[in-house]
Amino acid sequence: MDFFKRAISDWYKINKRDLPWRETRDPYNIWISEIMLQQTRVAQATHYYNRFLQQFPTVFDLALAPEDLVLKMWQGLGYYTRARNLHLAAKIIANDFSGVFPDDFNAIKKLPGIGNYTAAAIASIAFDIPVAAIDGNIYRVLSRYFGIFTPIDSTNGKKEFQDLANSLVPEKNAGNYNQAMMEFGALQCVPSNPDCATCPLAKSCYSAIHETINELPVKSKKVKTVNRYFYYYIIEDSDFVLLQKRTGNDIWKNLYQFPLAESHHQLRDEKILEIPFDFIKNENLTINSISELYKHVLTHQIIYARFIYLTIGKIPADCNGFLKIHKKDIFKFAVPRLLEAAVIKTGNR
Repeated sequence: MDFFKRAISDWYKINKRDLPWRETRDPYNIWISEIMLQQTRVAQATHYYNRFLQQFPTVFDLALAPEDLVLKMWQGLGYYTRARNLHLAAKIIANDFSGVFPDDFNAIKKLPGIGNYTAAAIASIAFDIPVAAIDGNIYRVLSRYFGIFTPIDSTNGKKEFQDLANSLVPEKNAGNYNQAMMEFGALQCVPSNPDCATCPLAKSCYSAIHETINELPVKSKKVKTVNRYFYYYIIEDSDFVLLQKRTGNDIWKNLYQFPLAESHHQLRDEKILEIPFDFIKNENLTINSISELYKHVLTHQIIYARFIYLTIGKIPADCNGFLKIHKKDIFKFAVPRLLEAAVIKTGNR
């Protein structure tokens, strides 16, 4: 155990990346970085982290901001539930904790959007609380080194790994150790083809010795992927274009989009051109183009999308709940990454 911890810490001193959130112990900044790093690569998160903190330098700035602005600043990161929970948690910290980030692991974990891993990361890095943070990288390192074949997505597996990780985390400098473990998994003990020849743990690593690198960690559950077919109608006149806000507990909640028709299967062009919006059927309508089919992969869904560009003489005042937006203002609205190119095309016309 001591050798493992010492080797990881020594490796980290030499190989750690220079990242902006490692230059602070401010729990607000660390919290922002940890939420962004969920499902997001470090290289992408760095840009967003700096920009987000410039817009919302304190928890009060974030709490008081309108949700549309928060989502706009998050645009491109995906998994927008993270941004909505971040906003909600900021309001709780501002109102219930007078703007002071809680310094207790259990109190941190009660905030919206924060689970065991994120709470442990914040608690250990910001407050040096000796609690182990376990993310996908750490599951991989522990399973390979100690030869654990219990599925990481099972109840027994989660407990086994958490108990092991807790036994390893030091009483002092817990945050530095947790970051070393995360970094080791991200850079050295990578998912595919890790460079075991240069690994300081190779001589005592179960997987390196028994050649089980590709077998660990074990996952038991396979998530079914759902195919969805989206047809976006970009309806514009010389000055205006229509948008709508997504509602309900579906993907991209509270983001904006062009009027959408969804199908359970791929539609032929003639079916696509049966415009499904009553309020424009009697307008002077021109169909400019239909895009190719775009494939947009989400965690458990694959979106197949096409964009239908339509021009009408004048968008009516009453658009059945759709928003009539001046084209020069379209960039103010947060949209899914899938729509960014179409927004740029529309806004620059």
